[in-house]
Amino acid sequence: MITAMGTWDIGHFDNDTAADFSGHLDDALESETLVRSALTDAIESAEYLDSYEACKALASAALIAAQLPGGAPITTSYAPKKPLPVFSPDLRPLAVQALDRVVAPNSELLELWEETEYGPQWRQGVADLRAVLLT
Repeated sequence: MITAMGTWDIGHFDNDTAADFSGHLDDALESETLVRSALTDAIESAEYLDSYEACKALASAALIAAQLPGGAPITTSYAPKKPLPVFSPDLRPLAVQALDRVVAPNSELLELWEETEYGPQWRQGVADLRAVLLT
């Protein structure tokens, strides 16, 4: 379907970076620490948010949202295989901030998606995640 950016579909885990991040979560002793780091790295990017960092933040936000009422379960084979802990509630606002940064100007991932016909669908997926995190 989509071949640019190491991406094969519009799902939050349908790219090489998110799939690799899932593997790191499976190997981690403290997966919440990796999720928190991915979110804060995106939030704290001052000038330009690299797509690598944005993909990790987006995957992290999806994992947090999946644990909330109304959140979509993560069913893709590219998601973490091991059960994740129940994430701390303080990650929700960080996830919202990270998503806002992912779709803000100077975000490489946003620019890459906007160059495709799937940009509006991708943006809607991010907006849907954000809505769940705000409930």
